[in-house]
Amino acid sequence: MSFKEEPRSPLQPPTYGNLITILSIDGGGVRGIIPSVILGFLESELQKLDGENARLADYFDVIAGTSTGGLVTAMLATPDEENRPIFAAKDVKDFYLEHCPKIFPHESNPLAPAAKVVKALSGPKYNGEHLHKVIQEKLQERRLHEVLTNVVIPTFDIKYLQPMIFSSYQLKKNLKLDAKLSDICIGTSAAPTYLPSHSFQTEDSEGNLLRDFNLIDGGVAANNPTLVAISEVTKEITRGSPNFFPIKPTEYGRFLVLSLGTGALEFQERYDATKSSNWGILGWLTGGGSTPLVDVFTQASGDMVDYHISTVFQALHSEENYLRIQDDTLSGDLASMDLATEENLENLVKVGEELLKKPVTRVNLGTGICEPYHHTTNEMALKKFARILHNEKNVRELRSPSTNKGRVNQSDSIEDRIARSQKVHALSNAVNHSLPDLHELKRN
Repeated sequence: MSFKEEPRSPLQPPTYGNLITILSIDGGGVRGIIPSVILGFLESELQKLDGENARLADYFDVIAGTSTGGLVTAMLATPDEENRPIFAAKDVKDFYLEHCPKIFPHESNPLAPAAKVVKALSGPKYNGEHLHKVIQEKLQERRLHEVLTNVVIPTFDIKYLQPMIFSSYQLKKNLKLDAKLSDICIGTSAAPTYLPSHSFQTEDSEGNLLRDFNLIDGGVAANNPTLVAISEVTKEITRGSPNFFPIKPTEYGRFLVLSLGTGALEFQERYDATKSSNWGILGWLTGGGSTPLVDVFTQASGDMVDYHISTVFQALHSEENYLRIQDDTLSGDLASMDLATEENLENLVKVGEELLKKPVTRVNLGTGICEPYHHTTNEMALKKFARILHNEKNVRELRSPSTNKGRVNQSDSIEDRIARSQKVHALSNAVNHSLPDLHELKRN
């Protein structure tokens, strides 16, 4: 059914709603294609409810991303000339398919593996020139303060040996963080051994130096940035921000979290102490035909976050408010962070499409392994997620005095005001149910 869409209003603050909505995207190089497929599906469901101009930034209070996920975050939240996101979610996949082969050029000659080993000893595997060029072209001069919704992008500053979180929330009190989004994305994507580190500075309006940054991939600190995002929101609440309703630190039922992984190796024995005990620098960089050092810190970081959040949400009986979508059955070329052949990229698209059809999983707190939760598929869960986001946005618009829907017009009749109040109440009830009845969904 065709209809004329109203101009889209920005997402009203959570204080006018019932939930705090968070989207988080892991790091993982070319495997960022997997969450891009998931995001495209979710946005298409929102468009069925709110029209073709609906974008994810219209529904999430905060979008967090690390490394390749940080780049996706910027694509979804950076405004164009019309103050709408520069990318629709469906276009992110095409970006990967077009540019990954140029960012991670693949050599097919028989001597390529040996050349990579030599290269790893003398510098990063890739020069990053195309990555820098395309990011700067897409994001231009936009800065952190210009994003359409709050973003959280972890990086790591090697000069000070500490995580550096580029957060819309922190920016309010620390103007030194107001860097170009292109610099932030290049920094969070600078995976050790793969891409060169990135340095830049921020300055005030008079050109005075505020801070210099020396960044590498945020995955060394938080490859899964979900917990960082929740922490940023929690700090805002404890500071008494008027944008948030009063909430207790343990009231996780008010959070609605979608966390997207970029795929992980199928649970199996990868390395062992006997072999690794003899590794030196070369072994940790090239052992087993992969890069064990990078594999270890990214896998450990992501798994620990999922384990912690799952534990907390389950302990507080709010586990249905945390939806983690991850494929932990990857093997061979699919598990590579940088294999950008046409065949492998298309296969990663298929992984994302097949992941939609797989059942929702939940981490087993005893084994740490993700196991099917019930018959609900990720696709079914995302459809429900879209309805909740749609209702939450409408509730806020009806309650907020900043929107036409929420503003009381003195000329309105008593009947109109009663009807508006009833609509808010009905939508509030719909939102409050959140995700607990996922198990009641029927199979497609």
